[in-house]
Amino acid sequence: MAVSTEKLLEAGVHFGHLTSKWNPKMAPYIFMEQNGIHIIDLNKTSAKLEDAKSAIANIARTGRKVMFVATKKQAKDILEENAKKVNMPYVSQRWLGGMLTNFATVRKSIKKMQAIEKMKTDGTFDNMNKKERLMKTREQEKLQRVLGGIEELNRIPAALFVVDVKREHIAVKEAQKLNIPIFAIVDTNSDPTKVDYAIPGNDDSAKSLNILISEVTDAIAAGLQERAQKKEQAKKDSDEAELKAEEAKAAKATADAAAKTEEA
Repeated sequence: MAVSTEKLLEAGVHFGHLTSKWNPKMAPYIFMEQNGIHIIDLNKTSAKLEDAKSAIANIARTGRKVMFVATKKQAKDILEENAKKVNMPYVSQRWLGGMLTNFATVRKSIKKMQAIEKMKTDGTFDNMNKKERLMKTREQEKLQRVLGGIEELNRIPAALFVVDVKREHIAVKEAQKLNIPIFAIVDTNSDPTKVDYAIPGNDDSAKSLNILISEVTDAIAAGLQERAQKKEQAKKDSDEAELKAEEAKAAKATADAAAKTEEA
């Protein structure tokens, strides 16, 4: 269900940046200027949001991962909470250069983090002195802060969902290099042409971010639910086909036995 423009208005999604900070490429999505601030056309926001939701739901239906990216203060907690709802990887602390383009090295760091965690439970820590334990613990905590959100990511994600493409320009460049589709909330100070699915909207207000991120997350959840239902139906159809095959086999065996009895 499409979110109403009234709901977007209430959340302040229409408030852009100062006109002096605008990116001219956002002109198609700007409705007017008011008190030195650009006002975003919410009809355009609604239409672009629906396009993005439809496309991202299709990705979720395939079972592939969408990486959520937002490191700015207003967005990271909202983004992290929503990513966890749909079990998607996320980066909310700091984007490490090469997180996508040098994914093999990032995976090594994740394995290192997991190895230290294992040391705490398999007795290895008991054989270390206090200083060694402290150093390992600090290393593990540092890695957890940066990589904890992508710990379960075993391959390059199928798409990126970004808040503030200007701030997350390194993530955007890496995704572009690897031809990974980019979904993004784009404010009036950013370039919407750098992403595949631009959602024009206020990327500074927590209320605005909450509604836009939640809408995208709900679309992913719907795609995942549809995937689960299809898998369940496929299993049901397979079980029914197997049952029919067994019944047919039993019926044939009964018929063969009857035929042999008649011959005798």
